[in-house]
Amino acid sequence: MQIESDFLHHEPCPKCGSRNNLGRYTDGHAHCFGCGYYEHGDIIRVTSTEALTKSRSKDLLEPGEISEWSSRGITLETAEKWGFTRSTMNGEPVRLFNYRNATNQIIAQKVRFKQKDFRFLGEAKEAGLFGMHLWRDGGKRVVVVEGEIDAMSLSQMQGHKWPVVSVPTGSQGAKKALSNNIDWLEQFEEIVLLFDMDEPGQEAVAACQEIPFTPGKLKSASIPLKDANEMLMAGRIKETIDAIWGAKTYRPDGILSVSDIMDEIVKPVQRGLAWWVEELTNITYGRRYGEIYAVGAGTGVGKTDFLMQQIAYDITELNINVGAIFLEQQPRETAQRVSGKIAGKMFHIPDGDWTVDELKRAASELDGKLFFYDNFGQTEWDVVKGHIRYMAVSLGIRVFYVDHLTAMADTGDEKGSLEQIMKEMAGLAKELDIIITFVSHLSTPDGKPHEEGGRVMIKHFKGSRAIGFWSYFMFGLEREQQSEDEDIRTTTIFRVLKDRYTGKATGTTILLGFDRDTGRLYPRKDDPFKDKERSGADHGFSDESSSDF
Repeated sequence: MQIESDFLHHEPCPKCGSRNNLGRYTDGHAHCFGCGYYEHGDIIRVTSTEALTKSRSKDLLEPGEISEWSSRGITLETAEKWGFTRSTMNGEPVRLFNYRNATNQIIAQKVRFKQKDFRFLGEAKEAGLFGMHLWRDGGKRVVVVEGEIDAMSLSQMQGHKWPVVSVPTGSQGAKKALSNNIDWLEQFEEIVLLFDMDEPGQEAVAACQEIPFTPGKLKSASIPLKDANEMLMAGRIKETIDAIWGAKTYRPDGILSVSDIMDEIVKPVQRGLAWWVEELTNITYGRRYGEIYAVGAGTGVGKTDFLMQQIAYDITELNINVGAIFLEQQPRETAQRVSGKIAGKMFHIPDGDWTVDELKRAASELDGKLFFYDNFGQTEWDVVKGHIRYMAVSLGIRVFYVDHLTAMADTGDEKGSLEQIMKEMAGLAKELDIIITFVSHLSTPDGKPHEEGGRVMIKHFKGSRAIGFWSYFMFGLEREQQSEDEDIRTTTIFRVLKDRYTGKATGTTILLGFDRDTGRLYPRKDDPFKDKERSGADHGFSDESSSDF
């Protein structure tokens, strides 16, 4: 009875002199995988029938005969190298990818039917990676592809010189397959992934990047066609080899080198969006997208008034759209106040010197540019966050005002919830590339109350540590509302408490006056505190330590 040929051992090649490239088979024939030297078998023999019998589990098919696959560009030499054979299963012709162990025993098979259906026989975990048995353990580089036909194709393209293996269960099982064989893969200096260029293949690449390979060892290559076999069929062999040599080292998301961002580095540095106060723009270099700004003041000091004037400036002078999220102020009042800043009228008070036509004209300037969140009592941060995201993505708004932060805090855990809100707010600004200016309530100071001109410090902000950590700028507003001197009573000291951008503006104060006729704030040139107990810059000094944290 004739016994099919099976691998016995490696031998030196009499033609090229290689030490172990000649493979000897049970029927006597031999083939050198280095130079291609071939010896015909002159006898039919089996060195170890027992070993041959044990080489397969009961459910494996008879391997059949070595066969090229001309329609896929696979030569007879490649088929012989990889043990690619034709056989039958239940009377149907099939092609077999035979998985072998280190001693060349067939331990698993992937069966390919004519309809391109597949069936795996044997144990995938024991089978390892397709082609592992062909290569010495360790070396410069191993390339991992998605399928057996791609492994054979890439091996053929590079003359079978460099190790190539494939995963047994396709893209979905790639991570598991590589993890199961991490010890073998780690013996190579480089592990290059050349998976299919379609979505499942690239998702598999991303999944395999989570495997704890030695840092810097894992690389990923890209080709213009779907896979290695398509590149072989198209004759684009050089491009494929170049892609392997040019494979990029995997780095976790967020890690960049200078060359990665050189174009960004050399862009001209520009000022950000202007504040309505020119001096504030000069000392802060404006407002930058992706940043958040905190404003704190005592009750009735004028923080909301400051924001109303800034919104009016953004819309009329900068021509940008604004999202207004005022949790303790109805959209109607917000629109009236902003319109008043535009017209120089106090539309929100009943006995103001204005007409309905004037209000309509001013409010019409806001139409399509100012958008509100009518909260209906809903002040949870998750709800507010969703509305900010919608306005940014769907309406294209990039400048937001939130009044106030404390309203969104969990009363049962104010500190913890404010910390989480600040972290998410800063992340949202970065993600959507927007500016968020928000108001924070202040805690009661030990000395003079803020409503009577007490100096604002970072530590007075509720949730100060989180606000101080995440905010790019922090501003405090101070005003002596009970002063007998009207000039002092109507003058707000605007204090820069934190400047993350340069640090230069920290501690700077700007005096803002209030015009009772127009309802507008304006930068004061004079200092009403001059010749008083202290100057405007020192206004509100208390016995408390000036250290914020």
